[in-house]
Amino acid sequence: MLQTLNRVEPLQRVNDFVIKFANVNGSGSASANALFTKSVLRMGVPATPRNIFPSNIQGLPTWYEVRVSEAGHLAARGAGVDLMVAMNPQTWDKDVGSIVPGGYLFYDNTKPLPPSKFRDDINVIGVPLTDMTNKAYAEPRQRPLFKNIVYLGVLSALLEMDVAEIERLLGEQFKGREKLVTANVQALHMGRDYALKNLEWPIGLRLRRSNAVGDRIFVDGNAAAALGAVYGGATFCAWYPITPSSSLAEAFTRWCHRFRVDQESGKNKFAIVQAEDELASIGMVIGAGWNGARSFTATSGPGISLMQEFFGLAYFAEIPAVIFDVQRAGPSTGMPTRTQQCDVLSCAYASHGDTKHVLLFPEDPYECFEFSALSFDLADRLQTPIFMLLDLEIGMNERLCRPFNWDDSRQLDRGKVMTAEDLDSAKVFGRYLDVDGDGIPYRTYPGTHPSKGAFFTRGTSKDRMARYSEEGVDYEDNMERLLRKFETAKSLVPAPVLREAREPTRLGAIYFGSTSPAMLEADDRLAAQGVHIDLLRVRGFPFSAEVEQFIAEHDKVFVVEQNRDGQLRSLLVNELEVDPARLLKLVHFDGTPITAMFIADGMVERLHRLGLLPETAIGAA
Repeated sequence: MLQTLNRVEPLQRVNDFVIKFANVNGSGSASANALFTKSVLRMGVPATPRNIFPSNIQGLPTWYEVRVSEAGHLAARGAGVDLMVAMNPQTWDKDVGSIVPGGYLFYDNTKPLPPSKFRDDINVIGVPLTDMTNKAYAEPRQRPLFKNIVYLGVLSALLEMDVAEIERLLGEQFKGREKLVTANVQALHMGRDYALKNLEWPIGLRLRRSNAVGDRIFVDGNAAAALGAVYGGATFCAWYPITPSSSLAEAFTRWCHRFRVDQESGKNKFAIVQAEDELASIGMVIGAGWNGARSFTATSGPGISLMQEFFGLAYFAEIPAVIFDVQRAGPSTGMPTRTQQCDVLSCAYASHGDTKHVLLFPEDPYECFEFSALSFDLADRLQTPIFMLLDLEIGMNERLCRPFNWDDSRQLDRGKVMTAEDLDSAKVFGRYLDVDGDGIPYRTYPGTHPSKGAFFTRGTSKDRMARYSEEGVDYEDNMERLLRKFETAKSLVPAPVLREAREPTRLGAIYFGSTSPAMLEADDRLAAQGVHIDLLRVRGFPFSAEVEQFIAEHDKVFVVEQNRDGQLRSLLVNELEVDPARLLKLVHFDGTPITAMFIADGMVERLHRLGLLPETAIGAA
């Protein structure tokens, strides 16, 4: 039954609330929780889930938080939970403490708890889930699994969910296994029927069918990037398992088995190697790239640290390669299952000596797909490693995004590759000769011609003809040419996206990647308070002229990012030589996703302290 101690009114919200599931890792709850989110989406209501899980073995706490927002807000909301599904005694106190006043606690009341374990400003819903499943299922292993479906059935009644959508999803999930479909539907209705007969329903939080999802798809960034790699022509992947990037390589394997197997012979048209470590994987990728294969590795911060010397080799020998860095909280082991944007500098200047690498910053799964395919063109065009920086928030969590688009007439851009005929007709071939003035030399695949072209490469200094040289003039000539190539890259990386404020302003904000949904929501909050800020989302490095112009046109520019040291800000100062005082650091680095509330409050507080808060601001200080 529903316990309300009448200190506060129960929350009343439709299609706008946060529900959080507290479970034990390895209990089989992930499937049921995902069914909840997909059911909400099938009702046409946008929902954004986030897995919060431990980095070690089965048995530790795990959470699954879903923000339901018909308005379309995709960022984490923060500021507590409206409905807590508390299924883990280990985290009870923390879970109950996170509920907002007037919110709801749904728990298994098979074993009575003392009044001290509850709060008097929330609404408590108890259901004897364990007792119900113990009576219904004789097999002990089935009980905890079906318990998850039973509580989903209870929720379907409390929130007025369309139970037919859940049934359809169960049918899709267990297609071809009718006994499982029937058993799960029965468990679903066991919970639903109990709620309809014994609980006050619906509660103040409700779901109502809408059409706010539209034609958007629901996918995680790692799967999207893997599919983009297939469309981008990747045929070789070498990787070593590491959270949170492993699912990218695993998804690439699935996509390849679906799209890259010759229908006539049954032979694979791809090669995937789970290497013995990160060093081996990047070495294989560079070797494959030298031989003309579009190749990549997927890793995270610790892998980036280990691969540094190989990055320098690929940069200096000018070998195409793509590195997907799904960032997590560092340094060292850090927090493997928490999100950050903390590899910006380590990737931009990877390896010893003077290096500058091309970086791509996707904001969502759609751009993960787009930028992934683009990265292989850029790697071939520029003959250099391309780093695509995702993070755990984008990579491992499913999110609504635009449907992927692909032009079947699009051709792979292999860059300046000479054929045997080109070599025969050319007066001279210089592997590191800048013929066109863009810093990009011409190359050949090994074995293109029996006696001409490049067969070997080196990481040592050389002259324009690829002959070993320790002459300073040759070294400087080569290093300056690499800078010209980096200048060329400015016109090839994705351009930044400008969002102008509703009113003229001298305030700006620069952001990137997974910060995007929180930044856009924060912008709406600030504008409602009379604080107007122009926004620029950076999507690639090297920075284009638009970035420098944006900074020049504003007196103060916030740089919003998810790391401690303000790495993007440091990169802007170093590369554009702007006055550091113009760039205001706003950083979030506790491992949780950044929120609109954090951004808006941080900006208002800083502007108030600087005496720059507009007089039109309403209650913002």
